[in-house]
Amino acid sequence: MATTTLIDKQDVKAVNTGAKTAGSLYAARKKIFPKRAQGAFRRLKWIIMAVTLGIYYLTPWLRWDRGAHAPDQAVLIDMASRRFYFFFIEIWPQEFYFVAGLLVMAGVGLFLVTSVVGRAWCGYTCPQTVWTDLFIKVEELIQGDRNARMRLDKASWGPRKLFLIGSTHLTWLLVAVATGGAWIFYFADAPTLLKNFVTLQAPFVAYATVGVLTATTYVFGGLMREQVCIYMCPWPRIQAAMLDEDSLVVTYNDWRGEPRSQGTKKAAAAGLAVGDCIDCNACVAVCPTGIDIRDGQQLECITCALCIDACNGIMDKIGKPRGLISYSTLRDYNHNMAVASPAPGVIDPHRVRNALGQFVDTLRHFEWRVFFRTRTVLYSAAWAAIGLALVFALLTRDRLEVNVLHDRNPVAIKMSDGSVRNGYVIKLLNMVPEPRIVKLSIEGLPGAEISIAGLEGVRGRSTDIPVEPDKLRSLHVFVTVAPQLLKAGNTSFRITASDMQSFESDVYDAIFEVPENMK
Repeated sequence: MATTTLIDKQDVKAVNTGAKTAGSLYAARKKIFPKRAQGAFRRLKWIIMAVTLGIYYLTPWLRWDRGAHAPDQAVLIDMASRRFYFFFIEIWPQEFYFVAGLLVMAGVGLFLVTSVVGRAWCGYTCPQTVWTDLFIKVEELIQGDRNARMRLDKASWGPRKLFLIGSTHLTWLLVAVATGGAWIFYFADAPTLLKNFVTLQAPFVAYATVGVLTATTYVFGGLMREQVCIYMCPWPRIQAAMLDEDSLVVTYNDWRGEPRSQGTKKAAAAGLAVGDCIDCNACVAVCPTGIDIRDGQQLECITCALCIDACNGIMDKIGKPRGLISYSTLRDYNHNMAVASPAPGVIDPHRVRNALGQFVDTLRHFEWRVFFRTRTVLYSAAWAAIGLALVFALLTRDRLEVNVLHDRNPVAIKMSDGSVRNGYVIKLLNMVPEPRIVKLSIEGLPGAEISIAGLEGVRGRSTDIPVEPDKLRSLHVFVTVAPQLLKAGNTSFRITASDMQSFESDVYDAIFEVPENMK
């Protein structure tokens, strides 16, 4: 019992100090202060962040003229009218398979990208990564570079620290509010909703949505950061199934870098064999998840490649070739490791130059193997097939639909002149934002005539029905057959709705019923 108490106290102490003992399953988070990286991958991340944030914040304000009978917001999820507008495309609830198809394409595309270049989604375009990058930039602008932020964190609380920390969190909150506010503009006319929102006339759900998204953005991007990627996101645990020996991943080429030495010139003068890594920890300082890529592939690595930029900068300063940390495949890594190692676990620096030459040759010829192999070809084919099917369905879909429901009580009525009448509820759906005149007619039922409840003077085998734009019109239609043409039982016929201007039409196969006692 005394032993258990001692272990518990040690565990509590470890948690409070940020350490982790052998008996503890939890270690408190150690703050990470990423250093600003300089290089091609950092510039790429800035570009992607600017583009993705620009798309997110600005898209609801784009206008698209659909005529007088439809909203002019380019991208709009109209929950009240149950429509989804995307520029010239309008999706109805019964066409949700388009949205499902796009989600499947996104999933297959994610598998394809991961199988080629690892967790590129996580490193560049994941919302968590984009907003975390933005929050870190805000922190850097207010508090200073990495060293300044570390000193501020260790400093005692005072007016300066309160001002800097408070300004940082206030700016984070403003960004988070803008994030939640931008989201609600996708579900209503953006200018109108903004006016109602600031005048406190918007629906409660709008304020609730902004509140929830503000809280999640602030907590995830400002407070939790890498913990979301490491502990909450399932993708790091799934992505391993998408990788193989020919997938490009960020790799520390220890066949070239080991053994490390901080005094390469002195070691070379003394005739000692050392690698190119000078153990400067620049790769660790820029890592947003705080890992050391030199320890090998790790779940925490989001493949942002900032460590490549940091290491290349150091190699330039010391006059060594770039690529000590690089995108590489496992196949190439194993090959270069075998060339540089005369025995397992032993790296011969004198053979590294030969390995470097072969590595350069590999870079010239690896593309076909990375992009054109069975896995990537299958993913690409599936992605393209789904996309082509969606495009074909979009181009060939009908924008006019007719649905028919036969009256069941009673099924048929015998009129005073001996004719028999069946009733039908016919629904005409106009799926374009323009008014239409729809010709409703029957085919295949000799001697039949139609009449419509509420519309006087309609008699014959066809009639013109006006339908409002983007509306469903329901009609109670009666089909009557003269007594001399009646046939007992069920007779098939067709109800057709057609638009003469667009040449669109839709057909419903219906049944006309004549009970035996009415013949």
